[in-house]
Amino acid sequence: MFVTFLVKVLTFSFSLFKVFASLMVINISKMSNPTNIDAATLAMRKEEIARRELQQKRHYFFQSELQNMSRELPGKLQQRFPYDLLSSLANALLDGTVFEIVKSLHEVQQLEERNLSHQRQRLVNDHKAQKHELQKRHKELLQSCQCKPHNLPLVEAQIEREKEAVIKRCDEEVKKKDMKIILELDQKVMDQQVMLEKAGVPGFFVTNNKLDIRLQMYLLEFIIRLSHMEIPS
Repeated sequence: MFVTFLVKVLTFSFSLFKVFASLMVINISKMSNPTNIDAATLAMRKEEIARRELQQKRHYFFQSELQNMSRELPGKLQQRFPYDLLSSLANALLDGTVFEIVKSLHEVQQLEERNLSHQRQRLVNDHKAQKHELQKRHKELLQSCQCKPHNLPLVEAQIEREKEAVIKRCDEEVKKKDMKIILELDQKVMDQQVMLEKAGVPGFFVTNNKLDIRLQMYLLEFIIRLSHMEIPS
């Protein structure tokens, strides 16, 4: 009886093993068969692959165009735009945020420059009006000397002194205005450097070195030119 019982137990265990083995084979088959993957997951994977391919395509486009633009510069300046810098900049442009930042900064700068230019022009126009009024007064003084010719040398000397004084004062005021404009523009450049550096745009940092600023201006020009091109989509 014990042997019979043992045979039954072994037979039952073997049957369970075959059932578990069959289930494992089915599960492995499902996992290895792409047609059984959840449709939503498959769609997400395809989307991700397409997104990566588009990113690579855009990166190649940006880097290629940046290299072409840098080749337009004088030889010494070309050396200041190495492959790594242009590649990093191309990568920073991928999501479009840098284009929006540069566009906004460019628009603000144009408004600021127009405002400063108008301020200077108003000062120049005011000086012209002052000089015109002075000429009228001098003309009247000269006319008054027709009756008193002996006063003419004194009047002419007075007119010359007043003309020189007005010209000197106007020149000084224009120079002061120009210096103020330069300082304001320098501050604007520094503000742009801070913003672009915080945004992680390669090649931008706070500096007053003329060569560095010139290189940064070229980078801004490159970005603006790229923004007007047809970008792969």
